[in-house]
Amino acid sequence: MRLVILGGPGAGKGTQTEYLCSYLSIPCISTGEILREAIAAQTSLGVLAEPYVKIGELVRDETMIEFIRLRLMVPDVTNGWLLDGYPRTAFQAEELDFLVEEFGQKVDWAIYLDVADSVLMSRSLGRSRADDRPEIVKRRIQLFRDRTIPILEYYEHRQKLLTVNGDQPPEQIHQEIVKKLMGNS
Repeated sequence: MRLVILGGPGAGKGTQTEYLCSYLSIPCISTGEILREAIAAQTSLGVLAEPYVKIGELVRDETMIEFIRLRLMVPDVTNGWLLDGYPRTAFQAEELDFLVEEFGQKVDWAIYLDVADSVLMSRSLGRSRADDRPEIVKRRIQLFRDRTIPILEYYEHRQKLLTVNGDQPPEQIHQEIVKKLMGNS
């Protein structure tokens, strides 16, 4: 199964990604981790991404698409994967479809964790990560609303969107996702 998980910063994407990848025995592909590792290692793509990450902006589409292309070429993704943190724009969602088509694959479902902005803010500030400062979190939430919400329309139009209430206990969210995935597969 090839999945995308969507939600604002602090929506619980990381937690649900871990649960789902374990449950489905597929690799988790976290763009946040990929970016942090590339920036720390100062790879050519990491150097391109770093200025955007530092100020809470979305990394340029072309750069992110290249990160994903490289990751989807690793053999561990042959039987499926779950992308956390990508796509972030409707353009990236469309490019992802083209990319996986090149590999003879398709995105099966986009899972959207629907969480109110106030909850996203309090959860993000409670994580105590270096880049989770109030002004950056606020900017990320705004970017999410402005640029990511059109992705929901993109997947909904293709009948590949599963919306889940993300403001409930993690185990309950996981059960709801699995129920929807299995009921729709």
